[in-house]
Amino acid sequence: MRIIAAGLNYKTAPVDIREKLALSEHEIADMLAGLRGSKSILEGVILSTCNRTEVYAVAERREQFMLDLAYMMERKYGLSKEQFAASFYIHEDNAAVEHLFKVTSGLDSMVVGETQILGQVRDAFLYSQSLPATGAVFNRLFKQAVTLAKRLHTETRIGQKPVSVSYAAVELAARKMGSLAGKRIVVVGAGHMSELAVKHMQARGADGITVVNRSYHNAAQFAGRHGIAASSWETLPELLSGAELVTAATGAAEPVVSAAMLRTAKLNRSEPLLMIDMGVPRDIDPLADELDGVTLVDIDRLGAIVNENTDARAKEALKLTPVIQKERNDFAQWMKELGVAPAIAALREKADAVRESAYQDILKKLPELDERERKVIGKLTKSIVNQLLRDPILNIKELATERGGEDAIEAFTRIFGIEDEAKRLAEPNAAESADGRDIRNAIA
Repeated sequence: MRIIAAGLNYKTAPVDIREKLALSEHEIADMLAGLRGSKSILEGVILSTCNRTEVYAVAERREQFMLDLAYMMERKYGLSKEQFAASFYIHEDNAAVEHLFKVTSGLDSMVVGETQILGQVRDAFLYSQSLPATGAVFNRLFKQAVTLAKRLHTETRIGQKPVSVSYAAVELAARKMGSLAGKRIVVVGAGHMSELAVKHMQARGADGITVVNRSYHNAAQFAGRHGIAASSWETLPELLSGAELVTAATGAAEPVVSAAMLRTAKLNRSEPLLMIDMGVPRDIDPLADELDGVTLVDIDRLGAIVNENTDARAKEALKLTPVIQKERNDFAQWMKELGVAPAIAALREKADAVRESAYQDILKKLPELDERERKVIGKLTKSIVNQLLRDPILNIKELATERGGEDAIEAFTRIFGIEDEAKRLAEPNAAESADGRDIRNAIA
């Protein structure tokens, strides 16, 4: 059983590739169902954000998983085999676990130390869990990743200094336009990135901001929170005619600002227009950059500004490497112990069955026993069983984590005659043992 992380991000794929794989929840569910249906994976979580799309999998065979994933990417999302090979990376086992911990903590982000990714990883896990597409391994791993990320952001300075993509967008605008006071600004989209952008704009003196959103209700609420104007979606072309700065982050599947819309707007204006597209998929037609007087900056070009402000965070991130590695090792230890859990659970079941049979024989032979005496005998028989099992269980848990652990587990099951039951409990769908206890309790 392998843990695999396969995906692409802002470092390995340009935005025109990444936007092909900006997956909706429906597409994520469909992909996980396909991979599980082909037996490529036992568990799966898919993380899809502006800057990365990653498939985390518990798989029996790495090669089959990657073949099925590449086929799915080509057939459903138009990613050629050459593009897949050039842009996708793969991490396995300890490296995959460490990668997830770094991603969740913001250490692998374009904006080092950003916290938005923490919520995105948590939501991706919870969605996959609800399908359900996760099991014992990922339920443990992703909860550990989220807990670790929260601790690192609380206990370190990794999240200090504003270096978000939204900050970078406003920083770029200020460099090109000078003061933002008095500038006519249109914010397209009323989500988290736009929220941050408006805060940074206002910190730089912006006082002429109008927000536009497909839902006017959401735009009005957004405007009320920040003391700015709101306008209906239908007024966007008119607003573009008078705007000096436009930012966009909507989450739409296709560009919401077309080149044709901008050509019409240009007929009614003389000032230059700076447009900053923070969305993936892109919200502004890339052809807009070819129009006279229009400067278009996409999310990849913002990366250079982000990098200027990450030195302090990068230094702090280096200090976190030992913490990440310790957490990785802790999980690896848990995984080794998890491998012996079915054998221990099978032994407990067999021992409990023997004890219960003997206990019932005693009751039949001594019918005169009262309730108190029966309880005393029941407790004594349970105590005897627990004492007899204690050393074998402790020893096999220790042996399972050493070299040759699988051989030790096999010998353990043969000695106690529990091979078949241990195999049954090790099946992916055998989340619980026959008496209803989670087999993970066997290693507690």
